[in-house]
Amino acid sequence: MTDTDFSRLRIARADGIAMITIDNPPVNVLDVPLMSEIRRFLLSVRDDPNTHVLVFQSADPEFFIAHVDMTLIDEPHAFDEIAREAPEGLNPFQAFGELLREQPQVTIVKLAGLARGGGAEFVAAADMAFAAEGRGGLAQCEALMGITPGGGATQYLSSRMTRGRTLEVILGADLIDAATAERYGWINRALPALELDGFVDRLARNIAALPEGVIAAAKKAVPPADLREGFSREHDAWAGLFARPAAEKLIRGGLNAGAQTREGERNLEGLLRALRA
Repeated sequence: MTDTDFSRLRIARADGIAMITIDNPPVNVLDVPLMSEIRRFLLSVRDDPNTHVLVFQSADPEFFIAHVDMTLIDEPHAFDEIAREAPEGLNPFQAFGELLREQPQVTIVKLAGLARGGGAEFVAAADMAFAAEGRGGLAQCEALMGITPGGGATQYLSSRMTRGRTLEVILGADLIDAATAERYGWINRALPALELDGFVDRLARNIAALPEGVIAAAKKAVPPADLREGFSREHDAWAGLFARPAAEKLIRGGLNAGAQTREGERNLEGLLRALRA
């Protein structure tokens, strides 16, 4: 596999760093092709001794990863292939986050725009995340669709925040700005937008240049928490709500009102709340 074998990812490598630019117009929705390409890339570099740091960014200055593709409500078997490859006890969305979380390289998200739902879960699964003040934002807006997060958010956020803040994020379902996300522990730092690229690039270079074995030793010494029991509870909660008529009605209503268009995604929470007005 080469770096040109992807249609939704642009990959550039230098000095032990792979820069992965997500480019899935119009809003980088997390659909099956994008998820499949990210999975293929992560697996392809898993044993690459020359790649030490993975930096994820977006080609779109407004959107990092919008959320899981809402049109999949009409394609119930779209994730069957990915589900077959998921470890036992994980749904395909949880397995996607865990693949990133268990990557041997250091994984960094550079968040210049918005990430919601599965996109926000991807951010939380990375080793580190840095966001642009005034531009970066995160949301777990699933509650507005009649469901709860099903791709790891309940567990990732619980390991980063107090229970109260986790419930605020999930049930409040508001867009959280970069400065608040930093204060809550969702991301490492919020930085002035003009400083984001330089800071992340410098950090990535410094990590990639460390002596051999240091990254592996640090990641072994600071292991990710074992969240399997929590993932099971999360899946049961999500799946139970997803099967209800209310979820289908809200998701279809959101799509009809403009979700997954650039205009609709700029204020997705307002769009979804209006469905219940």
